Amino acid sequence: MKFGLFGGAVRRGETADSASYGDFINFVVAADKLDFASIFIVEHHFSGIGQVSASLSLLTYLAAKTEKIRLGTAVTILPWHNPILLAEQAATLDLLSGGRLDFGIGKGYRDLEFKGFCIPKEEAQERFDEALEIIFKAWTSSERFSYHSERWNFEDIIVEPEIVQKPMPPIWTGAGTPSSIQRVAKNGFNLLLDQYGSFDLTRERVDVFRQACDEVGRTYNPAEVGLTRAIVLTGSKKETAVAKEARAKRSGAMSKFGRLPGLPEEPQSYADGSAPVDDAAIIGEPGEVIERVMELREFGVEYVLTLATGTPESLNNFAEKIMPAFADEKQSLGSAAQ
Repeated sequence: MKFGLFGGAVRRGETADSASYGDFINFVVAADKLDFASIFIVEHHFSGIGQVSASLSLLTYLAAKTEKIRLGTAVTILPWHNPILLAEQAATLDLLSGGRLDFGIGKGYRDLEFKGFCIPKEEAQERFDEALEIIFKAWTSSERFSYHSERWNFEDIIVEPEIVQKPMPPIWTGAGTPSSIQRVAKNGFNLLLDQYGSFDLTRERVDVFRQACDEVGRTYNPAEVGLTRAIVLTGSKKETAVAKEARAKRSGAMSKFGRLPGLPEEPQSYADGSAPVDDAAIIGEPGEVIERVMELREFGVEYVLTLATGTPESLNNFAEKIMPAFADEKQSLGSAAQ
């Protein structure tokens, strides 16, 4: 197995943005030294809680501060962006990082963001599809080209710099419903699964992806499925109880932004912060955490993205107490799937 990180710098309480981002950068630098495989950073807007809005800018800075860790977007929301400018920015990051970009893309789901950008939500899929077509053309065209539609017009252009990873970086897509997961398999993209899906739901999703791969003649590769989990390593039963209570409160706070697509219902902890946390989170002492991660491996998950929270010290604790139990599996997976 291999482990990466998922998240973004979030302002907490009265902490200034500069301090929050600085702590996050130090955290990722520590992860790079501890051989974590990747960092995937969210893109969100107008939340009011300090979520990352300019993920490519932050990742470009991290490219200069790190050496090995892959740099992913989870996800870049295509309907918000000029696709040619986005293609240029992503190509620049791929160049400066030495080909470490994992390009995660999505169409968006938060009503607040569609409202803020004055974009009708019913246009999300159409905008996503067109933007992706333009980006792929920009990355693969060796000659100048023009593109004209009702939404975008580009005349006699060529994107610079060239993308380093040929023909393009790994494409990751967040999906939750069976139809969207099947679409990911059909398009040849890698799959990102969210942190809130229960173990049973995650198993169902992996089965859908595996079957969809078979149907299109694609070999199922566990390195092409990234599962986000909140993993909290504790030192006692008491610490476990406290951590589970904190997780429940966080889930409730995030519910105001809307339920992620593919969740059949909101966990009770969304509506009631005092309710027991859903079983998606992995919280416990080292032996308990290892046991639960092994359960994920049994149904085909071998790439786990733990939430990028805590300190470099807690990250080192995870690397020392959890990662060695999966060292052989990590070697078999190798580097991130292309």
